[in-house]
Amino acid sequence: MERLSASAILKKYTMIIALVLVVIFFSFTTEGKILFPQNINNLISQNAYVFVLATGMLLCILTGGNIDLSVGSVVCFAGAIGATMMDKKVNIWVAVLSMLLIGILIGVWQGFWIAYVKVPPFIATLAGMYAFRGLSNVVLQGMTVSLKSETFIRVFGGGADCYIPDVFGGDGLNMTCMLAGCVAVIILVAMQLKSRINNKSRGYETAPLGSTVAKLVVISAVILWVTYKLASYKGIPTALIWILLVLLFYGYLTTKTRIGRYLYAVGGNEKATRLSGINTKKVYFIAYVNMGLLAAVAGILTIARLTTAQPTYGQGYEMDAIGACFIGGASAYGGVGSVVGVVVGATLMGVINMGMSIMGIDANYQKVVKGLVLLAAVAFDVLSKREKK
Repeated sequence: MERLSASAILKKYTMIIALVLVVIFFSFTTEGKILFPQNINNLISQNAYVFVLATGMLLCILTGGNIDLSVGSVVCFAGAIGATMMDKKVNIWVAVLSMLLIGILIGVWQGFWIAYVKVPPFIATLAGMYAFRGLSNVVLQGMTVSLKSETFIRVFGGGADCYIPDVFGGDGLNMTCMLAGCVAVIILVAMQLKSRINNKSRGYETAPLGSTVAKLVVISAVILWVTYKLASYKGIPTALIWILLVLLFYGYLTTKTRIGRYLYAVGGNEKATRLSGINTKKVYFIAYVNMGLLAAVAGILTIARLTTAQPTYGQGYEMDAIGACFIGGASAYGGVGSVVGVVVGATLMGVINMGMSIMGIDANYQKVVKGLVLLAAVAFDVLSKREKK
């Protein structure tokens, strides 16, 4: 029984263990540079688009292993629209709302073809990838548009001044950042304890108290360590706030709402789900509308961080998002995956990219490593399902 338990634990936390090992490996190979506060901050800011896009991609993958190949082009197109509007002195909040609306309309367009016309998602989104990349070039006329609004950059960016100000005004550690980390830990512990008490009162089976406490201690330690690193630099980057908002909202949506349960049900067995009276077409449609919305959010974060909009932005973003989902434990067959897994997958990819960059490894070899990691993650999923059968 102990062996089976250890085996089950290993399978459940494979990617978390892999992330820890990768961090340890790069800590030695980079002489600890990867753990510098500035690099921890850069890891978050540079990969903000991955966290956001991968969250939306998860919803698509849950429906049966479907993906959206157009998200990189949509990021570029939404960013191009917003940057062009701001360049013409349009109010920044009108520009932001316009970008979000563009993303939603694109999601509606692609969701219609996929859900109601039954065009395969791969083909529908491949068409979108070409179309919206072309439209991005048309809007920008092949030129780079610079952002001049400091408010937009500070609110959505991740640059030198894009941080939550320290209300305590300390000279050393950013105490606002440290306080936020402590509050996050308190909320986490309170929520877990409340959930455990509720489950017991309803007669549901709960995990052993020891394992729950151990998990909370580890997660709390990680939160406080990351908080300390951020506080040692400049504090909380504004990009992290947007990442957390997206992750928390979609974490709740996938685990606590009816549509979240439907997403898993469609991916698990679409025919049975349809026969049970659930509108599966609507589930597909909602998944792709959300993907369009989050692609627009990623577009906002991208142009704010880079302070420009260019026709080449977003290239390869779709692959980063897909890779983060599968590396984080999403099943290539659908019905399995979580927002927590997305966080692990995106962080693992970010650590690999940053570690190899610090080591001076050629960008082409970085792509080779990322490809092999993705292949290993999907192969693990396939072999695990084969063992169960």
